[in-house]
Amino acid sequence: MQNTRINASATADGFLLLDASLKPVYINRAAMEILCYPQKPEGQKYLETFISGRISKTLFSATTPQSPTLVSEFVSGRRRYQCRAYLVDAPGNGKARGAIAVLLERCYQNPFSLGSISEKFHLTTREQEVLRHLLVGRTTKEIATGMEISPHTVKAFLRMIMVKMGVSTRSAIVGKAFTAHEKVDGRFSLGNS
Repeated sequence: MQNTRINASATADGFLLLDASLKPVYINRAAMEILCYPQKPEGQKYLETFISGRISKTLFSATTPQSPTLVSEFVSGRRRYQCRAYLVDAPGNGKARGAIAVLLERCYQNPFSLGSISEKFHLTTREQEVLRHLLVGRTTKEIATGMEISPHTVKAFLRMIMVKMGVSTRSAIVGKAFTAHEKVDGRFSLGNS
C-alpha cells in the first residue's frame, strides 16, 4: 500500500480506487473521514495500519472469503451511505488488470413524500426527480450528473417546476415544497440527518 494517495476533496462523497485484490490505490479525503469516523485520519502510517482493514470490514460482506460482495449501504456514525462500485479495466504491461472504483454517497432522509407535492403541482416523473435532488441541496451540475442529462436540461426542468409552482427562484421551489407539505401533512419535519 505504499503507493496509496490521499487527496483533499471539496465534495462530501467518498471515492476509493481499489486494485484487483481490494487493496486501496487511491482514497479521497471524504472517503477517509467516512471510513475512519469517529477517529481522524492521520497520515500514511494510519492508512497502512487501519484503513485496509476498515475497508474490508465496512464495505464488503464476506459471503465467502474468495468472493466478497460490496454492501449497498452502511452506517458511519449517525449517517447512512450508499455504496456504488464500478469495474475499471486498466491495461498494463500487455495484460489487463482489474480495479474497482467505489463511490460512497450520503443517503439523506427525505423529509416528506414527493407524492403529495407532485400531485398538487402536477409534476412529471423527471420533474419529481429534479425536485428530489434540489431538496437535498444539489447544484445544477450535480443534478445533471446524477440524472445523466445536461445541465441545460436540468435548468429547463427547474423552469417548468417554477412555472407550475408559481415561483421564480430555486430557493422558492424548496420553500414552496416545504410549505405545501406542511399544509397537506399537518406537520413539518427536516429529519435527523
